[in-house]
Amino acid sequence: MNYFNGILVLFVLVTLNIVVAEHVCGFESCHKTKSNIINVHLVPHSHDDVGWLKTVDQYYYGSKNNIQHAGVQYILDTVVEELLKDSRRRFIQVETSFFFKWYSEQTVTMKIAVKQLVAEGRLEFAGGAWSMNDEATVHYQSVIDQFNLGLKFLKDTFGTCARPRIGWQIDPFGHSREMASIFAQMGYNGEFFARMDYVEKDARLKSLAMEMIWRSSEYFKDSEIFTGLLYQHYGSPPGFCFDIHCQDDPIIDEKSYDNNVDKRVDDFIAYVTSMSKSFRANHIMVPMGDDFQYEDAEVNFKNMDKLIKYVNNRQLEGSKINLFYSTPSCYLYELHQLLQSWPNKTEDFFPYSSDNHSYWTGYFTSRPTQKRFERDGNHFLQTVKQLSTLANLTSVKHTKSLSILRQAMGVMQHHDAITGTEKQAVAQDYDQMLYNAIIGAENNARDALRVLTNHTSAEFQSCLELNISVCALTQTSANNIVVTLVNPLAHTSSQYVRVPVTEENYQVTDENGREISSEIVPVPLEILCLQHRSNDTQHELVFKASVKKVSNFYIRVLPLPRKKHDLINDQTIPIAENDADEFTLENSLIRLVFTKSTGHLKAVEMNGVSENIHQSFAIYKGFRGNNGSSKNRSSGAYVFRPDGEIQVLSDKIEYSIYNGKNVREVHQHVNEWISQVVRIYDGVNRVEFEWLIGPIPTDDGVGKEIVTRFTSNVYSNGTFYTDSNGREMLKRKRNQREFFDPDMTEEISGNYYPVTAQMYIQDDHKRITLLNDRSQGGTSLEDGELELMLHRRLLNDDAFGVGEALNEEQFGKGLIARGKVFLILNAVPENPNCFERLTHHELHLPFCKFFSKTNTVPSIVQHMMPDFNDFPESMELLSLEPYSTNKILLRLENFNSCGGIKSYNIHPLFESLRGRQIWEVTLDGNMPLRQMKRFKFHHDGTGIIPSSVSYFFTPHKPLEANYTMDASKFSVTLLPMQIRTFIVHH
Repeated sequence: MNYFNGILVLFVLVTLNIVVAEHVCGFESCHKTKSNIINVHLVPHSHDDVGWLKTVDQYYYGSKNNIQHAGVQYILDTVVEELLKDSRRRFIQVETSFFFKWYSEQTVTMKIAVKQLVAEGRLEFAGGAWSMNDEATVHYQSVIDQFNLGLKFLKDTFGTCARPRIGWQIDPFGHSREMASIFAQMGYNGEFFARMDYVEKDARLKSLAMEMIWRSSEYFKDSEIFTGLLYQHYGSPPGFCFDIHCQDDPIIDEKSYDNNVDKRVDDFIAYVTSMSKSFRANHIMVPMGDDFQYEDAEVNFKNMDKLIKYVNNRQLEGSKINLFYSTPSCYLYELHQLLQSWPNKTEDFFPYSSDNHSYWTGYFTSRPTQKRFERDGNHFLQTVKQLSTLANLTSVKHTKSLSILRQAMGVMQHHDAITGTEKQAVAQDYDQMLYNAIIGAENNARDALRVLTNHTSAEFQSCLELNISVCALTQTSANNIVVTLVNPLAHTSSQYVRVPVTEENYQVTDENGREISSEIVPVPLEILCLQHRSNDTQHELVFKASVKKVSNFYIRVLPLPRKKHDLINDQTIPIAENDADEFTLENSLIRLVFTKSTGHLKAVEMNGVSENIHQSFAIYKGFRGNNGSSKNRSSGAYVFRPDGEIQVLSDKIEYSIYNGKNVREVHQHVNEWISQVVRIYDGVNRVEFEWLIGPIPTDDGVGKEIVTRFTSNVYSNGTFYTDSNGREMLKRKRNQREFFDPDMTEEISGNYYPVTAQMYIQDDHKRITLLNDRSQGGTSLEDGELELMLHRRLLNDDAFGVGEALNEEQFGKGLIARGKVFLILNAVPENPNCFERLTHHELHLPFCKFFSKTNTVPSIVQHMMPDFNDFPESMELLSLEPYSTNKILLRLENFNSCGGIKSYNIHPLFESLRGRQIWEVTLDGNMPLRQMKRFKFHHDGTGIIPSSVSYFFTPHKPLEANYTMDASKFSVTLLPMQIRTFIVHH
């Protein structure tokens, strides 16, 4: 049989005659539907995780099938083979990373066949990013990057027919408003997903609200996007899984004693008839597929062919069901044609719960070191992209290294990667993949800096262990070290730099030989005690640097060391004679008050505002159950379920105080596995809390989830605010949701939300904001209180698929994690979020440090450095990167949410980039903005009865100019929170 199938496929390939037919993709390729009948859109698909129970390569090649039977290469092999047999068949492909790998292995003839399938709309791409990204723990910058990567491959390989028009986010564990906004800004017509709080889904099923119009931004009037929830998760209807991994009966026809056509058709018609009662239109979409299905696609398609045939035959008997192959974009096209109205949606779909004891809020924090490493990867990627552009690195070697890092970061956005919901072996594979990609891209950074500084022999090494105060180049001596700082932001930034050093007398100078004020402070004792850390460097040299784009600073050891007490600014704060039980840490901007007898923070004064703020650490015990029923659900990688009351660590803590010229620190030792440094810098208007947690003890048989709490007298009235993927802020009301009354059986975890960048509480006078350095779960369980979960170690799996307890170990012990939380106390501004947004950008993309051992200070080649300081203050350089050999992608963002419209003429930047032509594109960077045309749907309750279909077009006139035009043609205006993307041909 396989022999004859091979002959058939060969025949089909030959008949293509090595010519791709004229495009009939788009909605012209959709099958015709019927009026006054239920049109059932059958959507074949396979959900292929880019790592989860197996690694990416194990899933692709089909190895380790004892863990999970899955081989993506075979899925794509057989799907393409089956599509070529029958032009009526359809299939949607989602994860571009897998498809990229598979396509690169194909013969020329097969590639032509695949292009034909795409050109005819028979193979359609949905989503189209490198992976199906998570929506809770990702940062918008990384999401945009991975869509740029995936969609660019599709465009370069298949042309416009391959561009997705639908978001297909069927497996993430909750859905963010910012993700919907990104889809809208890329020109997508809508998005579909499968997971929603079980109480909300039940309410929507009953009220015909499974599909809606989502207003994805409070700032953009054209941000609406159609959003639909799948009826029965994303799998095939019960009893109709025709995959080889399923046990459902095939359709048996012809003259057989086992003929089951009538029963199979009856059951299917009953299913879709019942399903149709929960939807408004006479069109419904039925997915046919599941995780890693279609490995033998002939079985799937042969049975679906029969199902379509026999269901439609019933129309001769009066049936009102019309069944056909379709895609999500064809389905949405038909809904758009109906001119009917739909319910509204304005907030997001967090948190997600699947039963009354299972709030999926633990993964907001799971694997905290991996979440931080992903941020480090993004930081390095943005830096390398900018340096590669400025130095014009276009060689094959450089392009490949940059591509590998882009791809690694695309994989890290996957909803089982950055979430921390994968098996431990897979987590280690992700880490190794990203580490190797960073090391490879270091060559790009080094080569670019050698060009930009005219220092052709400098090492320009990055140090990946600075978080534990270790750098190989300074390990024995920091004498004659040049620290090259790259500022990924547009504007000149002033930041403090910390360099691991031995205890000596140092002098720091800039490129012009001017001395920079510096000091050394001791590394916390808990860091020195890390078992795996070399203790050659027990101090850090701290100095303040101001950097436009690239600057060099020279460190040398002075020959005559000063006295030890001058080297280390170690002062004991004297007890006041009035025996007040407090001591202070203060500079020109901030005053912190601590309780002397306990060592805890007591009060904060900054920005003309003072407030009693107490900070503490606390422990939730992870619930342990057998998962046999919802009430026995364990806390695990996905689910946060505390057992009993929280244990606040309020005992007296040991502390040491370090008062320097520019940096002041309190080192707090909470217990044997929790410590912290509270830090303020002169001239920096925020308080830094650098925490160290682990190994979390489990010898008592109890898993633990560690939080930090900030308690105040701010009357927040049950309200707090969290960011959406690092962009807009969303208002949260304790125990409340937008559309439904939630089941708050698990009241603590049910009030947890993802915090990607910041959260705050406020009353009429004061605001307390926390900013973090990675995604975490956060809440406000009491008025005046903010809580962030920092680390988790659990002993039971929660039985949602990963099959392992979240019990991370390193070096034979429980995982130790280190991170930072930042606090800002401010008066409530008339226009919120402005200062905090600027701070977030500085924290998200700080200076990138490179180290060289040299006796001379490199000088910057100024003519190769565009001056971005002309940008308006709130305009940021979101992307500056090579797009192709002679094209640059430029992405600008007005992060000011305070009502300010910003205008800027980019002609000087265009010239400095040696531009010949510039044109504006969609957010992902791959479609000219003038081609933007996406579906507009109509709201319930407007009273408007449309007479024809409506569309959203570009909200402004796209910029298109070339070097012969007057500079006035290069003016760019950005509304608050707007992002505009351009391609510069040079």
